[in-house]
Amino acid sequence: MIRLRFESGSIIAEGGSVPQGKYDPSIDAYRAPAFHYREIVESLEERGIEYSDEASEIPICPELSSGVELRDYQSEALDAWKISGCRGLIVLPTGAGKTVIALKAIEDAKEAALVIVPTLVLVDQWESRLRESFGAEVGVVGGGRNTVECLTVTTYDSASQKVDTLGNRFRLLIFDEVHHLPAPTFQRIAEMYIAPHRLGLTATLERGDGSHLALTELVGEKVYEMKVDDLVGTHLSDYTIETVQVPLTMAERSEYEVQFSVYRAFIKSRGIRMRSPRDFQRFVMRSGVDPAARRALLARNRAMYIALNSQSKTSYLKDLLLENPDEKAIVFTQHNSLVYRISREMLMPAITHQTPQEEREEILRKFRSGAYRRVVTSRVLDEGVDVPDASLAVILSGTGSSRSFIQRLGRVLRKQEGKKAKLIELVSSGTAEIRLSRRRKGY
Repeated sequence: MIRLRFESGSIIAEGGSVPQGKYDPSIDAYRAPAFHYREIVESLEERGIEYSDEASEIPICPELSSGVELRDYQSEALDAWKISGCRGLIVLPTGAGKTVIALKAIEDAKEAALVIVPTLVLVDQWESRLRESFGAEVGVVGGGRNTVECLTVTTYDSASQKVDTLGNRFRLLIFDEVHHLPAPTFQRIAEMYIAPHRLGLTATLERGDGSHLALTELVGEKVYEMKVDDLVGTHLSDYTIETVQVPLTMAERSEYEVQFSVYRAFIKSRGIRMRSPRDFQRFVMRSGVDPAARRALLARNRAMYIALNSQSKTSYLKDLLLENPDEKAIVFTQHNSLVYRISREMLMPAITHQTPQEEREEILRKFRSGAYRRVVTSRVLDEGVDVPDASLAVILSGTGSSRSFIQRLGRVLRKQEGKKAKLIELVSSGTAEIRLSRRRKGY
């Protein structure tokens, strides 16, 4: 008889070999990554080999009923996931109800489920939603809390660190914002948990480095996808996107040209062509060993900082908000320094990664209630803020990432009667920021 047990993210098979297992002489047994657990058990049963399963410590969960009703496309997405063996990726725009699909998946699976999210803000949102939907106790691991229930929510960081205690406690993993999973520190979650059933949710699957391709093995194939424009007017708000070019001040223009010319001169002298993000990454790597490249990179960074944080953008923003007093607005920037400058000059509540959790929750609570009509943030609210009546997104600065652009647009797309969403991006004219704008809108 083969004895299966769980140890630090691995399935240990004593008394015989198992699929994907390698013999480990130090323990005189076979060892396989935990995510092969289902494959191992099915193989042993198909071959009629007796085994004792001591690997899983999955509790029997009470009957769960959420009472949620799915839209047609949500039902199609869930059915596609089930047909794929309760494994796979669902790609839907922000505001399209990915959370509702996950709730129904949990209800139908009738299994212990672990929801994994990127931020503590989302931990709190999921905890509340699960408790309200199922009327059940919900465990939380992370942010100073460490309770495990049949329904538990945790962060990617905590899930990665708690493999030993959580890795064999759940049969269903829900990966919210699953595009985070391919990061090297997070892939181990998928590899070292035994859960046979896995659901990945995101609005933006592809990663610039191509690492999202690993998700097929770690979570499953992409089983369903809809784009923003597929749902606009029916399930998402109509929207407009406007790009406004604003000039640098004379002092900003002078300093920008001085700095960017250093970068341009180096690129030209070395015959370097910047045709893709990968070309730029090679240039960054070169700066680690080439002092001239390092000087050029620093000069470029200083020039881009001027373009991204120009005083003209702040002035334009003031006028824009005065012209739209009834719009509930989220202002996005690339750098925290601009967040705090706007917060001081316009008396606007600010949220960055430095904002204490309690203060962040209070700001978001008042924003949802309407006590605050404006919030300025850097990148921490690209994900994890749910404000259905927010209708204006202003991007003062950002990267060339289409994912970030789509996420920021998604903050204002949730459907509400009579709502017309607007995204306005401000770009410094005559600078390299124009290329960033074009690249991120290539979605």
